[in-house]
Amino acid sequence: MNLNATLFAQFVVFFILALFTMKFVWPPLIKALDERAKKISEGLEAADRGHAELAFAETRVQVQLAHAHEETQKRLVDAERRAAEIIDEAKRHAAEEAKGIVEAARHEAAAEALRLRDTLRHDVASLAVKGAEQILKREVNATAHADLLNQLKAEL
Repeated sequence: MNLNATLFAQFVVFFILALFTMKFVWPPLIKALDERAKKISEGLEAADRGHAELAFAETRVQVQLAHAHEETQKRLVDAERRAAEIIDEAKRHAAEEAKGIVEAARHEAAAEALRLRDTLRHDVASLAVKGAEQILKREVNATAHADLLNQLKAEL
């Protein structure tokens, strides 16, 4: 066989194979490569959006944390203020109660002093009657001299 004919036949087969590859094999490969490139670019865009959303979320979290910290500080200040108010109110209530107790003790002491004075007057009157009885060496009738004894108690 002739070398030219072999080369020509191989050229024809190569040309047919190239046409077949360009017509039937190459378009699905190009399409698959384009789809893959499109998916990769979409993935990169999604990653960029994710990074942007992450940065926004971090900023929002920082703002919320600052707000929560601020709110916590306000609540602590309010709690401390309320505790101070409760303590002051308890002190006022205790002072009023102490005044009441002291006043009741004063009234009780005054009543006890009056009772003791009456008892002392009665005892002094009895002693005065006994002393007068011994001086006079006779018995003094307490019922008969009740007005005199009452007058003596009042003077004491």
